Amino acid sequence: MSAPAIEVSGLGKRYVIQHESRHDNLRDTLHHTARKLWRRLRWGTGFETEEFWALRDIDFRVEPGEVVGVIGRNGAGKSTLLKILSRITEPTQGRITLNGRVASLLEVGTGFHPELSGRENIFLNGAILGMSRTEISRKFDEIVAFAEVERFLDTPVKRYSSGMYVRLAFAVAAHLEPEILIVDEVLAVGDAQFQAKCLGKINEVANQDGRTVLLVSHNMESVLRLCRSALLLANGRVAYRGSVAEAVSHYSAVRVAQGGVVDCHSLPRPGWISGGARFVCLEQPGTTAANAWQIGFGDAFTIAADVASERNLADWCIYFAVFSMSGVEVSANQSPALPPLKTGGRHRIICDLREFRLTPGSYTISIGLRSGSEVVDFLSEVLTLQVQVNETSAALQTGNYRGFYVPSVDYRVLDL
Repeated sequence: MSAPAIEVSGLGKRYVIQHESRHDNLRDTLHHTARKLWRRLRWGTGFETEEFWALRDIDFRVEPGEVVGVIGRNGAGKSTLLKILSRITEPTQGRITLNGRVASLLEVGTGFHPELSGRENIFLNGAILGMSRTEISRKFDEIVAFAEVERFLDTPVKRYSSGMYVRLAFAVAAHLEPEILIVDEVLAVGDAQFQAKCLGKINEVANQDGRTVLLVSHNMESVLRLCRSALLLANGRVAYRGSVAEAVSHYSAVRVAQGGVVDCHSLPRPGWISGGARFVCLEQPGTTAANAWQIGFGDAFTIAADVASERNLADWCIYFAVFSMSGVEVSANQSPALPPLKTGGRHRIICDLREFRLTPGSYTISIGLRSGSEVVDFLSEVLTLQVQVNETSAALQTGNYRGFYVPSVDYRVLDL
């Protein structure tokens, strides 16, 4: 039996988060300064700290030539796992074994020197992979043709658009013949044509060249199409490892199982929100945990969002976006300006959608609060909504739903 391409045992990654409190008056400031000085003298640090385990007790193996999808909610630990496998960050505990050269595409421009040209960066990345100049030269023309950056080959990559960056980065990673290729959710930067081109190349790399691929994606269609197995992460742990169809099914079930009242306190937020108000919980009024976030085609649909305000907000609104399971934004809406919020207040916002005419299937919903040009709070893919076939959709007699939105249409025949 051959050695696995990747073997992970007891892997864990811990971050220590430092906190420093804000104070509104001189007394609290002096008290906090004294406590901070005492902690520094006694323990060597003046900050209050908190441990956060991004990954814990991760065990799995990947065989040579296997294409594995890594899926899970935002904050599940997917990117942290790939950074450890790519040797960008060290694990806190556990062991990983990698048999072969590893090429990673984790972020736009990772591994590129911004002052060097596209040509120079191709050779730099090849050298990092341990390839000789002759080996890189043999693949050079293929890389340039795939990336479609011939005209800008001698331009510093800092002047590239994000699309050009990711095209060249993917071309380099895929063509320089690593035994293990690790790809994070960076292909979303490219246009639809280039994404299809990349997916085709990943398929070719795995099936024809027999290389091992780890692919992180929120696009379940791509995962089902490309991967032979999958790893589902939830809260930093392995929730499922096995068949890709079962993993995707578990992923959808986990999301739907969060029905009923969704507690928003511990959900991950992006670093670019300004703060000032936060979602406390979300619910679908009039439902139970058993049937929440499930509606029939064309039915009315209500989201109730409880919001806690941390400062006065005069010009604010709520907005949401609906995405297909393949990541396509199919609908979005923003409220008009809502009544002012006062510091310390708690409010319930009711969003009534009078007729939800998206084709039957699964959708995710992201929701946010905006004040002027600021995004105050944002929850990505916080809800999974199941739109089910009912009498209305059955009466359409399409059988094969195409697209996402079904308009209400009346047909008439007139004599001419």
